Amino acid sequence: MWSLDETHLTLLKVGWRKKRRNTGHCPAESREERESVPRARMRIVSQWTFGETGGSKLCNMAAEADGALKRLLVPLLLPEKCYDQIFVQWDLLHVPCLKILLSKVLGLSLVAGSLLVKLPQVFKILGAKSAEGLSLQSVMLELVALTGTMVYSITNNFPFSSWGEALFLMLQTITICFLILHYRGQTVKGVAFLACYALVLLVLLSPLTPLAVVTLLQASNVPAVVVGKLLQAVTNYRNGHTGQLSAVTVFLLFGGSLARIFTSIQETGDPLMAGTFVVAALFNGLIVAQLLFYWNAKAPHTKKE
Repeated sequence: MWSLDETHLTLLKVGWRKKRRNTGHCPAESREERESVPRARMRIVSQWTFGETGGSKLCNMAAEADGALKRLLVPLLLPEKCYDQIFVQWDLLHVPCLKILLSKVLGLSLVAGSLLVKLPQVFKILGAKSAEGLSLQSVMLELVALTGTMVYSITNNFPFSSWGEALFLMLQTITICFLILHYRGQTVKGVAFLACYALVLLVLLSPLTPLAVVTLLQASNVPAVVVGKLLQAVTNYRNGHTGQLSAVTVFLLFGGSLARIFTSIQETGDPLMAGTFVVAALFNGLIVAQLLFYWNAKAPHTKKE
């Protein structure tokens, strides 16, 4: 087995990339370049075979790998200038680009994780066939906040990674609303609620809705989050337990709102979005504290007559 020393190999890789960017393909090695390789390694270099583009097979393999990596990262995780900064110039400590990369990875992770955030709550309700301990008003206000974030982000063309979880959380929240009504014996009202919500959402996303109304809806998220979480906190306090409230869902919502403070500042620069997540983190933290306080408290069993 053979290997080039690390310094020389790095120089070769950087040279290949720079020339490929200028010419569009891997150039053939010049005599001067071959003579720059130490005599002890000339035997290795002489064994390289040339590809169809005139460059060595090793050069072509490096170009293909670099192209595949670039297609994977640009523009999903990095803009092209940051890709060149990190992977062509090997500036691995470029802080602005690292912040972009961290924000994108964190944002997409939150979007992927949001697919499962409220499913434990849904399954807990279905398993118990009861929505005891859940405040319908609190859940509806949370739905209003999620809807406002989603509509505001779509209208302002924010990156999907900065708000995508609002879409999936909205679908799960509206399911919880329906289940609460269903297990209270109000199934017809639940179906009517779903139909009305779908109609309102279509109107909000249509060009008929002025931007000022959408902005006002997003601004209303802060009081909606505060009142909604306080209603759930008061319900927990009065019951002396958290009922069918899912610990997994509560902790995930708290962690997600904390992470969103950073990603909303980094990706949107919108103070309204960032402020909403700051408030959400504070009041999600209140519910987390109650959950821990009432951890061993059990809901009283009601006797059926």
